[in-house]
Amino acid sequence: MVMPKRVVVGAHYGWRDWLVQRVSAVVMALYTLLVLFLVVRNGGLDYAAWKATFSSEIFRLASFVFMLSLLWHAWVGVRNIAMDYLKPVGVRLTFQVVVIVLLIGYVGWTIQVLWGGV
Repeated sequence: MVMPKRVVVGAHYGWRDWLVQRVSAVVMALYTLLVLFLVVRNGGLDYAAWKATFSSEIFRLASFVFMLSLLWHAWVGVRNIAMDYLKPVGVRLTFQVVVIVLLIGYVGWTIQVLWGGV
């Protein structure tokens, strides 16, 4: 019996995607726990408490890391779904470009919200 020869290309996309999904999920979970802790500690979050919380550079940075994790998590999921279900290459490529542009826009919007000085 002849065994088929497996060609290893070195891409390892499945491993990287799996790791990104897990790490980004942990980051998002930790941020969620931080926000819940702040809500419980403050007995809720009114405008003054929320504004004071976001006046901290550390919390803004944590929020930015959360958003980057959320967007990267979303990209991996959406890209994998597009690869599975959008078979025409042109449709898939157009869809992925639109998603990438939106995600980059969300990063810019996040920066504006966190450090825009509103």
